[in-house]
Amino acid sequence: MAAEKGRGATLNGESQRFNLAQRMADGDWIDASELVDGQRPRLRTQVTVERPRTIIARNKSPDIAFTQSINAYRGCEHGCIYCFARPTHAYHDLSPGLDFETRLFAKPDAARLLREELAKKSYRVSPIAMGTNTDPYQPIEREWNITRQCIEVLAACRHPLFITTKSDRVLRDLDLLSAMAKDRLVAVMISVTTLDPKVARTLEPRAAHPLRRVDAIRQLAAAGIPVTASLSPIIPAITDHEIETIIARVAAAGAREATFIPVRLPHEVAPLFRAWLKEHYPDRAEKVMAIIRDIRGGRDNDPGFGSRMRGQGVWADLIRTRFHNARRRAGFSGERLTLRTDLFRPPGDEAQFQLL
Repeated sequence: MAAEKGRGATLNGESQRFNLAQRMADGDWIDASELVDGQRPRLRTQVTVERPRTIIARNKSPDIAFTQSINAYRGCEHGCIYCFARPTHAYHDLSPGLDFETRLFAKPDAARLLREELAKKSYRVSPIAMGTNTDPYQPIEREWNITRQCIEVLAACRHPLFITTKSDRVLRDLDLLSAMAKDRLVAVMISVTTLDPKVARTLEPRAAHPLRRVDAIRQLAAAGIPVTASLSPIIPAITDHEIETIIARVAAAGAREATFIPVRLPHEVAPLFRAWLKEHYPDRAEKVMAIIRDIRGGRDNDPGFGSRMRGQGVWADLIRTRFHNARRRAGFSGERLTLRTDLFRPPGDEAQFQLL
């Protein structure tokens, strides 16, 4: 299958982990279809409303810094080929490929559910993370506003919040975030994986231009909001040559810290990534995968706690050394940002909440 313009995945096969029926359009069928109906129309994004009963997800993974998260959406229109969340679409009998970036789910009840969960007497405060699975500021947030509605609840309750995004759309909520930052209630992580727009165009086809992300760091920092830059994932022989340049740029923009994870290829992400390499980087596809296997202990992916975030071997050590040297030259101190939890006030009844 040829790459679809403006999309990341070049495949849309069903997951084989759950014994789903496999479907494939053969060449004869495609030829006949195009003769009758003409060229296939471009894929359009579809959004399905999802009505969950709860909105806060709990995490117990020992190598992840947060214990609570909110995902306003399932699937992500940014279409990043490396996205570790792609396999979650298989749970809906959908493909982790193009379905993940074109057949999305929105949760319009998220703010109401959040308010109800925060009001429970059994609730215990710890920072809530947004953007841990799919981006809270992906393009459909422009119409649905679910992320902003959730932030409004958290701001009113003075609840700590971590946001991870690769979109400058986060600046739309600067009014809420800057007010929260004054009480050390929010921090933002902006993902900057490459500064090369040609690479970004296929790697993260519908994410914000890399320079717009750098500018978002600048504007957030100017508003007093602590910002970390994430170079995750670093992809050997594709983006690793930019480590020093990216760190210098984000430091100049006002980022307080930088972090990274070597590329991870869990479950269906590995074949999708291989197909993407074959389509866009056929000259080095085998080299890239050979280095990734070296980093991942001889496999496409290492799911082990701790090692999955760091990698192992000579290549992982080299990337880590370059990254830490660049951090030091940029003046990053290794500061660990903590948010306040002592200001939390649970929502009361609806009338009281509107007065907050």
